[in-house]
Amino acid sequence: MMDKLLNLSVKMKRFANILGQLSAWLMVVLILVIMTDVTLRHWFVIGSTKLQEMEWHLHGALFLLALGWAYNRDAHVRIELASERFSARTKAWVELFGCCVFLLPYTAAVIWFGFDYVGYSLEYNEASPSATGLPNRWIIKSVIPIGFATLGAAAIARMIDSVAFLFGNEDQKAKTCFADATSSGREAS
Repeated sequence: MMDKLLNLSVKMKRFANILGQLSAWLMVVLILVIMTDVTLRHWFVIGSTKLQEMEWHLHGALFLLALGWAYNRDAHVRIELASERFSARTKAWVELFGCCVFLLPYTAAVIWFGFDYVGYSLEYNEASPSATGLPNRWIIKSVIPIGFATLGAAAIARMIDSVAFLFGNEDQKAKTCFADATSSGREAS
């Protein structure tokens, strides 16, 4: 059973990583939009509300779609002064507790209310408050539940890794993200 869960964990992490890496290409588009906006404003004195709104839409999509990938790579805020002194076993317990008590309930709430947020926007054909802004505000709002669902999948994968590390056999422990901490000189206590 634990091996099947670990395979599921690998698939969930892979999904989050692929989506995060694909969303990184939005950075190229964002840079081009910013360069176009700056060039038009500076050299031709032409301002564009659509370009400005597209900038924050792309920035928001980039951030939200990369959440799961960043979580998989430990690119999120931690109190490193404390956590780097923990054993791999303690890290696994903290991760399991944090995911169960904080991360998954929060992501579930954002996803739940995010669908209402998108539905309202779609139902009323919400557009930019600016007359020259972007239409179809539901498109960017739909990225919110998608991004948090990806973060939730990464959190579930991390929980599976925690459980496998804490309660699995040596082969299963070696397949988790906590195995690196054990092999780098720290022993699981």
